[in-house]
Amino acid sequence: MSTDDFYKALPTLTKFLDLANPDHYVDAPDDWYILIADIVKSTQAISRGQYKEVNLLGASSLIAVLNAVKPLEIPFVFGGDGMSLLVPPAYLYVARQALLGVRHLAQTTFGMELRIGAVPVAIVQANCSLKVAKFRVTPSYCQASFTGGGITYATDLIKADAAYRLDVDRPSVEANLTGLECRWQDIPSRYGQTLTLIVAAPPSSQQSNDHVYRDVLEKIQHIYGDAKNYHPVITSALKLSFNPIKLRAETNARSLSTRFWSRIKYLIQILIGNFLGAVFMKLQLKIGEVNWGRYKSDVCAASDYQKIDDVLRMVISSKPAQTEQLTQYLDQRFRAGQLAYGIHVSDRALMTCLILDRRNQHFHLIDGADGGYALAAKALKSQLHRKAQNWKAYAKLASIAQQHQKPSQNL
Repeated sequence: MSTDDFYKALPTLTKFLDLANPDHYVDAPDDWYILIADIVKSTQAISRGQYKEVNLLGASSLIAVLNAVKPLEIPFVFGGDGMSLLVPPAYLYVARQALLGVRHLAQTTFGMELRIGAVPVAIVQANCSLKVAKFRVTPSYCQASFTGGGITYATDLIKADAAYRLDVDRPSVEANLTGLECRWQDIPSRYGQTLTLIVAAPPSSQQSNDHVYRDVLEKIQHIYGDAKNYHPVITSALKLSFNPIKLRAETNARSLSTRFWSRIKYLIQILIGNFLGAVFMKLQLKIGEVNWGRYKSDVCAASDYQKIDDVLRMVISSKPAQTEQLTQYLDQRFRAGQLAYGIHVSDRALMTCLILDRRNQHFHLIDGADGGYALAAKALKSQLHRKAQNWKAYAKLASIAQQHQKPSQNL
């Protein structure tokens, strides 16, 4: 029996906190494949001021595969400098070709290396768990959630073993990036700070991991209140960009050729589209089936700013005092060995849009500016390394102590 409709048939959750309950997850089909894409040396690109381009390539990987497999529904998650998704076997070839097209684009247009790979779910499940849940963000947009360590295991496998990487120099087709847009100005925090947070539970039972995430989410609610109080995207902060430099990333990715006039033509199309969009939203017009009067509200509602994919990821609008309170709590839990975390502080957020249908099928990928998820992940890795070093030192001291105890035990 085909498992192609696995994700479509998955029950949907309506509360984000419910994603911290392991009972709401089911095993991924063992005949599916995990596809991973991430920018190699993304921190170097950040230091060159190219994080918007890094985000765009992560989003390009998603939209290219979604276009290749549509109308099939598949689970995916965006991680700032990359993405993870699952596809059934019948769609593996077209999904791989789409990612190879984005890899070629990253090399030739942006001078970056996009590492891509594919791992059978069966191989992952022989070593750890891969479970999936579905959270309804809006009536037309559902967000996937992954737990069990399977995504992390597949990512590490692709980095360590070339057999799982896709390294074809030239793809047979160009990536279809229809629907990829990067047209809004950076979104300033209404409270002064935009936090990008990644929390990882220690390697233990899944029950205790989910308990950690539930505790953190409840603490965030205690500090900030309801999600609308820390949502990084609000309608009053949404402004379309008319700066050619800010629109350059999408222009370079989606123009039909690398020739100067082709890019100028595409840029002019963006500027005209943004002008019309700004007018339509200002006048609150309804054109066709698109209600421009509520479009900004729809964008806020369909923003992808909190998720779980073996770790808890969030982008939060925060006051400095709230940031200090949250950091103190996380530090306390880290010192107690209950979690590790990475946090990056900026004053604004980035938004990259995937527009499958402007009427009702669009979602918006949120990240912190100036490094966001990529630098939060770097901070998390540093904490995990320190924790591992501490455990090694403890184990060495325990071994020495045990050796010193042996003579007395023999007396």
